[in-house]
Amino acid sequence: MRHFDHIDTADRKHLFYRQPRRFDRHADPEVLAVALGATLYSPATRPTLADDVTKAHRRGVTSMVICLEDSIGDADVVVAEANAVEHLRRLHAAGAEAPLLFVRVRTPEQIGDLATRLGDAVELISGFVLPKFTAVNGEAFLDALGETAERTGRRLLAMPVIESREAVYRETRGELLQDVALLLAKHRERILAVRLGATDMSAAYGLRRPPDLTIYDIQPVAGVIADVVNILGRADGTGFVVTGPVWEYFSAGERMFKPQLRQSPFEAQRAAPLRQRLITSDLDGLIREVHLDKANGLTGKTVIHPSHVAAVHALSVVTHEEYCDAADILGVAGGGAMASSYANKMNEAGPHRAWAERLMLRAHVFGVAAEDVTFVELLDAAGGR
Repeated sequence: MRHFDHIDTADRKHLFYRQPRRFDRHADPEVLAVALGATLYSPATRPTLADDVTKAHRRGVTSMVICLEDSIGDADVVVAEANAVEHLRRLHAAGAEAPLLFVRVRTPEQIGDLATRLGDAVELISGFVLPKFTAVNGEAFLDALGETAERTGRRLLAMPVIESREAVYRETRGELLQDVALLLAKHRERILAVRLGATDMSAAYGLRRPPDLTIYDIQPVAGVIADVVNILGRADGTGFVVTGPVWEYFSAGERMFKPQLRQSPFEAQRAAPLRQRLITSDLDGLIREVHLDKANGLTGKTVIHPSHVAAVHALSVVTHEEYCDAADILGVAGGGAMASSYANKMNEAGPHRAWAERLMLRAHVFGVAAEDVTFVELLDAAGGR
């Protein structure tokens, strides 16, 4: 699969200075973690689950989670498991193309049980999402994953979710995250990425973020994100990819604040109607939050509606300016500082090297925009209209 592969070839040639590269579910986990992009969650009870997966793939979705946890009721678990198995077996029998697929389980026991019931269709599964992850329950989840991978002969990757109350409350957070870091290091070869459960984090304080604000405006949750990045997202070789928390809005109600998208970039591309549609769908808030995710060291994002995917992916493309900066930084040996190719900033080969290395990995899977191409054009082409 390849990001933006659903776009016409001629349009891709115009949009990209360097094209996104292909990858598959067998790629290096370091590549897959960045390639996840906008990870679309779907309840396992969906009666059209197989069709949903194939349609999502055609619309540019590259990763999906079939959820057996909070998105379904406690009484629906047995039905949801059966539905997920049936539809995944149907997809496999049809040889249908699909995104990277993960299953969000409730218990460690579900991992082995679902793999057994899937039979050969387990090869569609890239891994499992592990909810409410702590060092106490995480060992059982990761042991079950390892045993299932060995039994089936398949590589199965884990995405633990930091969302428990112990991770949220200040008096327990530091010790929990340190313990989780040690556990994940022990199982590093199986850890694809760390996910953030902002909805559960907010619930610990009886909060819900309104669409006019980003998660970074919700200070109790923003503090948790900062600590997770601090301990689990370090760029010193000990860290992991940490993904952006869910954006849970997909239609607009009454707005309290002004739109967060400037008019000029859209007017320059004659895309004022696109801007209005984004505002009407509350996607201007999503776009701002993705910018803040990236600035705070997060990669990709959890989404709950296909309309969110194009915005996340368009913002994941490396700009021509960013690429030139990173290339200049990585081309210097022994440190030192230099003016950027765009003559608008100072690049320092030492302090900026880790940033440049991460950016080049993103450029590998999302491509580099052509010099005169803006986010607006990328969003428009990717499906923003």
